[in-house]
Amino acid sequence: MFIIDAHLDLSMNAMEWNRDLRNDVKTLRHLEKGMTDKPDRERATVSFPDLRRGNIGIVVATQIARFVKPGSIIPGWNSPEQAWAQTQGQLTWYKTMEEAGEIVAITDKKSLQKQIEVLNDGTPNDKKPIGYILSLEGADSIVDISYLEKAYNYGLRAIGPAHYGPGRYANGTDATGKMNQNGLDLLKEMERLNIILDATHLCDDAFWQALDHYNGPVWASHNNCRSLVDHNRQYSDEMIKALISRGAVIGGALDAWMLVPNWERGVSTPLGTQCNLETVFKHMDHICQLAGNASHIGIGSDLDGAFGTEQGPYDLDTIADLQKLVLIFKNNGYSDEDLKSIFHQNWINFLMKNWH
Repeated sequence: MFIIDAHLDLSMNAMEWNRDLRNDVKTLRHLEKGMTDKPDRERATVSFPDLRRGNIGIVVATQIARFVKPGSIIPGWNSPEQAWAQTQGQLTWYKTMEEAGEIVAITDKKSLQKQIEVLNDGTPNDKKPIGYILSLEGADSIVDISYLEKAYNYGLRAIGPAHYGPGRYANGTDATGKMNQNGLDLLKEMERLNIILDATHLCDDAFWQALDHYNGPVWASHNNCRSLVDHNRQYSDEMIKALISRGAVIGGALDAWMLVPNWERGVSTPLGTQCNLETVFKHMDHICQLAGNASHIGIGSDLDGAFGTEQGPYDLDTIADLQKLVLIFKNNGYSDEDLKSIFHQNWINFLMKNWH
């Protein structure tokens, strides 16, 4: 099954974790032997070879750089200008990987259709470039609204205005409060440029405000269900229904603390909490039950989002194991047409409907 993954922090892994993603996962782990600077050292799950092995032909790939005020416990950059510069370094990495033939940018209907044709041309996919759609996770690095058009011109096609904590344009996970005028101005300019609003990480106040003020395309690239894991990072049934009514697709995330209740970082284990791919299915299936169909879910794994096998489903070793989800859905009564929708077609339909 051809898979689209709607959320991968590839450039963060390359630039901040210093991982050469052209190596396979086994090699990345070997190269990190004995390193302790990050909790997921020796536990990588994502690489270009493993994406290809899993037949994951298109990804939504992020830029990410947070602005933080002095004394913040969340790491980040001390000015929006520094955050912008960090995202530009990440952009350079993406462009360099394009030149190396590893990835290819998808920015409109034509380039999307071309990548789909390449993936379905009947030849093995293990040497083909992976298509990537550029997204910005947290808008802090947009120095001012005029920078948005610059970003659109270099290929940015989706923005999540917030990440963790308070942000310059919107408040995110573990924060509260509505957007100020600059946040509303951001939404207005995003709408003008037809940049997708990624509702992921918006706090409840900002979520409802954003849906009220933004009339363009909305998705949630990596979000699970609050009714199964009661935390503000997940979305309530009411919020999920609101996204469905807007024609959104919601990507299932594979971070264990978003999948099972009462996860304690550094203490809980995937096996100890019985967190497996069946658990991922339960969150995705819950959205289907709310929608009454399989047209509003997809994969948005976040598998390289600063965690590895220590904080993912215990039956997933690398991102190639996303293919195991296909059988889980099938065994739970989902039709072949549903499987096609869930693993790629919902994302494709969304883009074909909303892009030029």
